Amino acid sequence: MHSNSKLLQYYPSGVCATLVRSLIGLSLAALALASAVAPAPTFAANANADAVFFAAREAFRTGERQRLARAVGALQGHPLHAWAEYWALRLRLDERDDSGVQDYLDRHPGAYLTEKLRGDRLRFLAMQRKWDVFLRELPGLAQPDNEIDCFAAQAKRTPETVRPLWIAGQELPQACETLIDQWVAQGNLTVDEVWVRIRRLLENKRYAGARYAAAYLPKSENFDGNRLDAIAQTPDKYLDKLPTGFADSRGGRELALFAVHRLARTEPQEAAQHFQRIEARFRSEERAYAWGQIAWQAAFRHRPEALRWYDKAAATVLGEEALAWQARAALRAQDWHALQRAITAMPTPMATQADWVYWQARILATQGKRDEARALYAKIGGRPNFYSNLADDELGRPIGVPPTASPLKADELLAAETHPGLQRAIALMRVDMRMEGIREWNWSLRGMSDRQLLAAATLAKNHEIWDRAINTADRTQEQHDYSLRYLAPFRRELEPKAAELSLDSGWVYGLMRQESRFIMNAKSNVGAQGLMQLMPATAQWVAKKISLPNFTQAKVTEMDTNITLGTHYMRMVLQSLDNHPVLASAAYNAGPGRAQRWRADTPLEAAIYIESIPFSETRDYVKKVMSNAVYYNALFQSKPQSLKARLGVIRARGVGGSGVGGLP
Repeated sequence: MHSNSKLLQYYPSGVCATLVRSLIGLSLAALALASAVAPAPTFAANANADAVFFAAREAFRTGERQRLARAVGALQGHPLHAWAEYWALRLRLDERDDSGVQDYLDRHPGAYLTEKLRGDRLRFLAMQRKWDVFLRELPGLAQPDNEIDCFAAQAKRTPETVRPLWIAGQELPQACETLIDQWVAQGNLTVDEVWVRIRRLLENKRYAGARYAAAYLPKSENFDGNRLDAIAQTPDKYLDKLPTGFADSRGGRELALFAVHRLARTEPQEAAQHFQRIEARFRSEERAYAWGQIAWQAAFRHRPEALRWYDKAAATVLGEEALAWQARAALRAQDWHALQRAITAMPTPMATQADWVYWQARILATQGKRDEARALYAKIGGRPNFYSNLADDELGRPIGVPPTASPLKADELLAAETHPGLQRAIALMRVDMRMEGIREWNWSLRGMSDRQLLAAATLAKNHEIWDRAINTADRTQEQHDYSLRYLAPFRRELEPKAAELSLDSGWVYGLMRQESRFIMNAKSNVGAQGLMQLMPATAQWVAKKISLPNFTQAKVTEMDTNITLGTHYMRMVLQSLDNHPVLASAAYNAGPGRAQRWRADTPLEAAIYIESIPFSETRDYVKKVMSNAVYYNALFQSKPQSLKARLGVIRARGVGGSGVGGLP
């Protein structure tokens, strides 16, 4: 609740962390001796062995090669032995010694750590300028990152390949900066391309990067990057007192454009007034860019002037986010002609995304072109996601659960249970290295068939690693098991509470699936906790409101307490927001006040309300919660559902929403 779901961090769910920490001090030599004496050590959930692993990790962190080597020997047979070996090899690479690396790569073909170590070795070779060996090893890397790509361009002497990264305004590693210097030396970087990068960086508040990029400008451009921070703080004051002759140079005009953009982020109307006063001093492309920035920020704030200001801009100067908000402004205004213009202006990869294909089909339907609309609906339909659900509704295809794949055979389950990567992933999660475990798990799924994925999902379910079970089952293409995709643990505890509060259990589960993936000890980066991701202040407020006996903050992650508080808060939010689940879902993630402010002055189709939610996290969250609810109800009720009917219409601002101000 009020949290970034993408940044969830998890606490250990297996070995007691306190016990493990206390065991780290045990003698590695003694543990190694014990493992040597035992004929066939079993390491599963063995706290002593896990302590050795923690000691290995600490030795890697502090660079103690001998201590790490002892731990590697003591961990023979442990599922995480490969990680300790990897750390030992990393320390060697740091000391310019790659001996043993090839042997490791040969012994662990296709593993996550093999990919990771191969990337480390390629960086080592690049730093040594061993380009022939680098190019020979490069094809073995499955997923090169920007740094490796730039090293490869150095090796191949093709600096021009850095151009897309430069234009996109991405942060660049040192390897790419070297390429840019080579590119500049060849005279291939134009002044306009430098300005494109500076603008992109400024739009994303990366002022240091903009100053660095400005170093590639000729002095005649007269761009004073040292003023960026001051302008960002008080853009209105800068525009009130523009330097005399500011428009005589490109640099002076760009600083003014930056001030306009910064002011538009908080006061688009004021920014428009300021720019109208000085508009004649700018070139046509610069005027279009300024109006595009003002229009984008106005659309983001649901200002009615946004479309008029977009008309003053040009698609060529708008980034994808600004183009998306042009379309959303048209949707809010229910102006189908303006929406058509906005989608037409989008680059092809963007316009062919499911959301804009759906709205393009809706445009065709309003024009009476039913067959063309149906063809677009069919193009995106048949998948378990928000816009696919809406497309199926438009095609008259009720949304249900596809046939479940035939039961898994014993050998299929055994293959998952003995898969080294999946074993390592489970072991990592047990010792509170969850993010590393997720990376191991996801890497291990590469190339798996539907049957193998279902076996891996079942393995995760059996270990109560609910999020990996869901994520893995989500990947199947033809053979499915929606009872794994839409797991519903804790039904015995949750359904009576939902029924008592007259809450749709499918919606509650849809929200929980999105909030925590049913991880009991889930904790967000801002402090939300438990299955229903309750912020401490909200939990305290709800507990007091419902007179929950013996409540303490320590109980928030307990299943029964968390579900009790979460469902009561859902009920309160729902009642305060017109009993509309879309508004309540938005409120649960972003706060009731915001959900209320995002309503329009006239009734608005709920799908349009959702698409025009300003926060990308909340927009994506509400789409997924509502689509989840459709499938949970299809499973719970054993009958087809309609997302369109579930969404309905959001009534105008001022109708409903009573009591929102009193909710946290």
